[in-house]
Amino acid sequence: MKIQLLLFASCRDAVGAKELVLDLPEGTTAAGLRDEVVSRYPRLAPLKEKLLIAANAEYVDGATVLKDGDEIALIPPVSGG
Repeated sequence: MKIQLLLFASCRDAVGAKELVLDLPEGTTAAGLRDEVVSRYPRLAPLKEKLLIAANAEYVDGATVLKDGDEIALIPPVSGG
């Protein structure tokens, strides 16, 4: 299945792109996607446990099974004031 991955802020900096299209096995979960992206882009490793995941503009937990054509966003922690 193909998904579109949107990357923001420090995630975009670590990967060097704001968007990727990934081909993943059917049944991949949000946590599985996060693990796969971190393995491909090790600079994301320090953020791994803090990343929020949204599927089609709604936050999801790691157990959510992704579907072909989903738009997934990896959202890093935000700080500021």
